Amino acid sequence: MSEERAKLIRRGRNVEITSLIYNITEVAISLTAGFMTGSSALISWGVDSIVEANSAAFMIWQLNGEAKGINERDKRKRKKIALGVLSGAFTIAVLFICYEAISKFISQETASMSWWGIGILLVSLVVNPMLAWGKYRYGKKTDSATLKYDAIDTMICEYQTVVVLIGIGLVQWQGWWWADPVAALLIVPYVAWEAYESGRDAWQVQIDEDDNDE
Repeated sequence: MSEERAKLIRRGRNVEITSLIYNITEVAISLTAGFMTGSSALISWGVDSIVEANSAAFMIWQLNGEAKGINERDKRKRKKIALGVLSGAFTIAVLFICYEAISKFISQETASMSWWGIGILLVSLVVNPMLAWGKYRYGKKTDSATLKYDAIDTMICEYQTVVVLIGIGLVQWQGWWWADPVAALLIVPYVAWEAYESGRDAWQVQIDEDDNDE
């Protein structure tokens, strides 16, 4: 591996480390605020942030392996494992979000206001595009499909953040209790697609191939 490529891989890994730290912060604040206020949208957003944190952790693991110069077969193995675990995590997230939203429809409870929850959502509107840009930039420079894929996932989180903010706003300022679970359910198609796509990609990775992984 050239010195330039090794440097780019380390920078890509640093972006993922930053993403992991921020995702953990998202999880802690959004789930605490969500359970305290009864907001399905905030809880669902927090659950998806758990999956994103797992994604960042596996990306760090994969990039660490490449930085250490592991062989192509081991690179493919790490990629297959990472994608498979992510697919399972996304699937669990879909089931949980659906359960949480349907429960809220049945109870018809109105979520209360959480400035902590709104605060982390607003911060994420700024942070997520920067993280996505960093992931895509180094994914393109290193020809890493997984880094670029993770960048797309991060931008999907940006869409989810906007949806949740709108849902919370409609609940608080229009009194539409149903806007909160609807906002949660609007996240589901994208999380389900992530589950399918990562599972499909994991299936397609052939560990014993004799070509380059990235």
